[in-house]
Amino acid sequence: MRAFEILTRVAFGIASLTLMALAGALIVYAGIGVWDSFLVPDRDIGTTALQAVGYTVIATAVFDVGKYLLEEEAIRGREMRNAGEARRSLTKFISTIIIAVLLEALVAVFEAGKQDPRLMIYPTFLLLAGATLIVGLGIYQRLSADAEVKVRDPVEND
Repeated sequence: MRAFEILTRVAFGIASLTLMALAGALIVYAGIGVWDSFLVPDRDIGTTALQAVGYTVIATAVFDVGKYLLEEEAIRGREMRNAGEARRSLTKFISTIIIAVLLEALVAVFEAGKQDPRLMIYPTFLLLAGATLIVGLGIYQRLSADAEVKVRDPVEND
């Protein structure tokens, strides 16, 4: 059983480092695209910069997923934690995803607004998805905090 745990941690470590490297590659690609837009006179720098923001946002989310996998699965393993620590860890992870979704929606709004207002359906759904994630996270926070209190301070039945 110990060999399987080591193999699992190594696999998660490799996957997380791969995700982090790919996130770095996306940021480099975005930077190269912006740099190239300054060198080509007919290229729209604004559009390229917005695309670079989108790539950077996605890279940040991918990097955070890799970091999460490295911290929680490769380094710490599946050791038992208390509910509060698990809630904080999950909240931090989901918050990063929410930020990425909302920033991507913002970039999509600007791109769609420049091209054709009929293209606003995708950014609108992204904004709705982000808002739904925020509401869901709030409900999760509330329910899990209430459950923690009940576990710590059980009501005594007399």
